[in-house]
Amino acid sequence: SSLCLFSGVCGGEFSILRSPQSVAFRDGRWPIPGERIPDVAALTMGFSVEEDLPWPGLGVGDLFHRPQATVLVTVKGVDKLPVKGFSYPIENAVPFSLDSVANAIHTLFSEETPVVLQLAPSEERVYMVGKANAVFEDLSVTLRQLRNRLFQDSSILSSLPLNSLSRNNEVDLLFLSELQVLHDIASLLSRHKHLAKDHSPDLYSLELSGLEEIGKRYGEDSQQFKDASQILVDSLQKFADEMFNLYGGNAVVEVVAVKEFNSPLSRKTRSILQASQSKNDNPYNLAYPYNYDYSVIFNIVLWMMIGLALAVIVISYNLWNMDPGYDSIIYRMTNQKIRMD
Repeated sequence: SSLCLFSGVCGGEFSILRSPQSVAFRDGRWPIPGERIPDVAALTMGFSVEEDLPWPGLGVGDLFHRPQATVLVTVKGVDKLPVKGFSYPIENAVPFSLDSVANAIHTLFSEETPVVLQLAPSEERVYMVGKANAVFEDLSVTLRQLRNRLFQDSSILSSLPLNSLSRNNEVDLLFLSELQVLHDIASLLSRHKHLAKDHSPDLYSLELSGLEEIGKRYGEDSQQFKDASQILVDSLQKFADEMFNLYGGNAVVEVVAVKEFNSPLSRKTRSILQASQSKNDNPYNLAYPYNYDYSVIFNIVLWMMIGLALAVIVISYNLWNMDPGYDSIIYRMTNQKIRMD
């Protein structure tokens, strides 16, 4: 079974297209902080998060039947998409990544066959791990591959109503190539259905910026932008339905639509040459940030030390008071009475 998260931010809006009954999303306009969207994905899949999420939009759900796949699609360049399902406004639309969810899957299911695919077609950024390397090895990921894929016989150009969009314009082709990627992901996965039925969770994180480029090229009041928006909504809904069905209905599909992020995405890195912290870096001698695992580790260490100390005392006491008469013949021969006999 699988959880497909399809996530949409509308200048701040986060939409749930499909979800199984085991995941309890509530209908309401509760704002969700942009930086907590990865935590929503983690909690729906049954993973723990470092900080509690006091957001009413997500209920407890069925703890014993967790979805096994998350599909999260981020659409840039638009405030809102008229998709079906629950939608929540996003406050503080900052960039986010699902790296933490991917790491949790790697850690807990390293011996099994999870599929992890993170893709941004327009930036030629792709990250595939596990069985994704085999399943999606034919997936077009570079701009050249995407353009060639569009002009093959089996591409979406043969079935998609382009309306005001043109197959001769580079900006239009970029937008259409991202829709081709959605189609190909579902198509390739349908050939490996056994991966959608195993016990390891899967993760799909896609970032689409083709609509944003069309808005910059033609203007947001243009017919091209309106047609592209409608085509995108239809394609996302179809993609969500296909992924949901491939995972037997045990999937959450979310869409994040965001006009533009408040700040660029910066991944935390640490130089191997980084010097240790000096007093200049910490002029007020502040304590380190509290780690939520501290109490757990403290209790493990404390009771293990107490247990070992008691074990040493008991064993030492019994050895000191051991009766040699019950031991081997070596010790019994030291008995004076036996030697005299």
